[in-house]
Amino acid sequence: MSEQALARAWSLPGPAGLAVVVVAAVFVLLFLGGVGFGSTWISPDTVLSVLLGGGERTDRLVVLQLRLPRVLAAAIAGGAIAYAGYLLQRITRNELASPGVLGVVDGAALGVVLFLAIFSNESNALTVPVAWQPLAAALGAITAIGLVFLLSGQQASSTIRLILFGIAIAALAKALTTIFMLIGPIYQAAQAARWLAGSVNTINWGEVQIMFAVLVPVGIVAGIAARNLPPADLDDVSARSIGLDLPVYRIFIFLLAALLTAGAVAFAGGVGFVGLIAPHIARLLVGRGRVPGIVVSILLGAIILVGADLLIRVAFAPLEVPAGTVTAIIGAPYFLYLLMRKDNSNG
Repeated sequence: MSEQALARAWSLPGPAGLAVVVVAAVFVLLFLGGVGFGSTWISPDTVLSVLLGGGERTDRLVVLQLRLPRVLAAAIAGGAIAYAGYLLQRITRNELASPGVLGVVDGAALGVVLFLAIFSNESNALTVPVAWQPLAAALGAITAIGLVFLLSGQQASSTIRLILFGIAIAALAKALTTIFMLIGPIYQAAQAARWLAGSVNTINWGEVQIMFAVLVPVGIVAGIAARNLPPADLDDVSARSIGLDLPVYRIFIFLLAALLTAGAVAFAGGVGFVGLIAPHIARLLVGRGRVPGIVVSILLGAIILVGADLLIRVAFAPLEVPAGTVTAIIGAPYFLYLLMRKDNSNG
């Protein structure tokens, strides 16, 4: 990529560049605070020392084994869902589009619940490796988004139809999830409850490694595919005139968004509204520049979920309240605000 093309991709005038730096700084401070907070407070400088290979043995044990996986998983999951939301909002040209609204989150959660129901035994142990869990989430997410496209039919390019059918599929997935929990043994319901609400409190290093292994390759492919997002703002005929098959490209972006969401939901649970809020705020901060939009969306998604997890640890200690409840409390009113604002602008 030439220097001129790279500059156009970042499109960072002064205020936007400052916004990127500020958001990154907030993320770093919140990340250190999330790792430091617990039954015993560990200062940010001590946390940083441990992360760089120093620190006392006790601090290293608490930071590296007990707290870091939880905070890192929240950051990865929040960033991945926000990334998916950014892709969906750009490809549909609608700020209401998100993995939750289009049924992807609930479809992935249903896939995980079915995975637990089928492959758990009465000792609360999986009978297959946990590495298969993201595949179950991916199948659920892809099935959900596939049904949305199928029901939309020839009018799948209509954003409103996609969102309406997405909401319907999300409701259906929630209902099926509840049914499978009710008809299954109580040990299955207890395991599945974590994914329904969205929680990162029991995540271990093995699960974090699987999240990395799944999400990094998908994220790279999505970044490469996102180079065509500006032409995707055109109508079908105009996009075809510059060599972009928009219907196929749209399906590909939806698939990547589903995989990003599945990789996060598989271990962090059905976290709602992160994919709606983060890209929207990112657009307000840095405009429509592709690279800064993606970077800031990912950072804001990580901030939201890490912050939500830290908030519930501070407010409800020693209880473990799912972080997804905080994102839902914040996100649902925000979604209604966007919906009413869009309705007023159309009316």
